[in-house]
Amino acid sequence: MALYDRILVPTDGSEEGGRATAHAVDLAAIHNAAVSAVYVINTASYNGLPMETAWERVDQLLQDDAQKAVRAVEEQGERHGVDVDTTVVEGSPSTEILRIADRDDCDLIVMGTRGRGGIDRLLLGSVAEKVVRGARIPVLTVRVGEEPAELPDTQTAGLAADADSVDAADPESERGQTRSSPDDTEFGGFPTG
Repeated sequence: MALYDRILVPTDGSEEGGRATAHAVDLAAIHNAAVSAVYVINTASYNGLPMETAWERVDQLLQDDAQKAVRAVEEQGERHGVDVDTTVVEGSPSTEILRIADRDDCDLIVMGTRGRGGIDRLLLGSVAEKVVRGARIPVLTVRVGEEPAELPDTQTAGLAADADSVDAADPESERGQTRSSPDDTEFGGFPTG
């Protein structure tokens, strides 16, 4: 029995997003699974356009971009011997991704995340976060774009001090293990709550 039979990968056609699609295709090849590639045209972003003729031209450009993006996933699948089904839909990205995952009976969603934080995340939201919260199946997020942020020196120094104090308090303890009382909310020195 394979762990995955069908993997859903949302794509936006970007070079950065290609990391997530490559990861999905690689996983599918390992598990002898198929891939469902979906491109969601976020129509809410274009509601304010003034003229109907302008919308028709924009719509055609968006459809062309969408077809290129899903075709790129098909080509990756062909190179790895993976069957790829493609879908282009219009709507809310997170809603459509979850709908397609259910429709195609997917076992896993693999998607990119840009790792936005702070005000950007508050104002723009996160498609990946909405999918993770709403999915009935596992979601694997692949960081795309920016490099991960470094831990501030104060946190890193605190982790080293915690490891040293454990060693000093219990010479038989393994280096790097953190002991804590049952009511602590830490795992390996990182807060969990």
